[in-house]
Amino acid sequence: MNIRCAFCQTPYTLSRVEMLDALQEMDSKKLTHYDAHCPRCRRATQIPRQRMEMAMPNWRDELKEFEAEMKEHPQQAAPAPEATPVAKEESKPAPAPVNPKPKADTKSRPVTEKGTGTKPAARSELGNKAPAKNTPAASSQKGKKTTKKSK
Repeated sequence: MNIRCAFCQTPYTLSRVEMLDALQEMDSKKLTHYDAHCPRCRRATQIPRQRMEMAMPNWRDELKEFEAEMKEHPQQAAPAPEATPVAKEESKPAPAPVNPKPKADTKSRPVTEKGTGTKPAARSELGNKAPAKNTPAASSQKGKKTTKKSK
């Protein structure tokens, strides 16, 4: 049976065995729907009982056939994985950083008048252009549009 998740819209299918289990569970517990869990988001999408029975109308007969088939060809359970002891790692000191950041050189900067700290770097030193101050040249450029002359 093909289903599309109501939440993540992922299409997935219910196998014959899953459908038989679902129909058997709904019949025994008198449920009106089955919660099919999406393999991607693990949220449950409700499938009405009528839709399940429409997909597998003779499910009781098929369940009997499936049980008889399982008796003829029993399947062994997969062996449990052996627990291997985890080797304890010796505690090692943390390695030093490969490229530590160099500390800022405060000696090259001029001292402020109060002598309590250093002057902040000018914007031009940092690579940023300083904004134009209110100067006659800057104010005259304010309203004009600049155009490039092409040769």
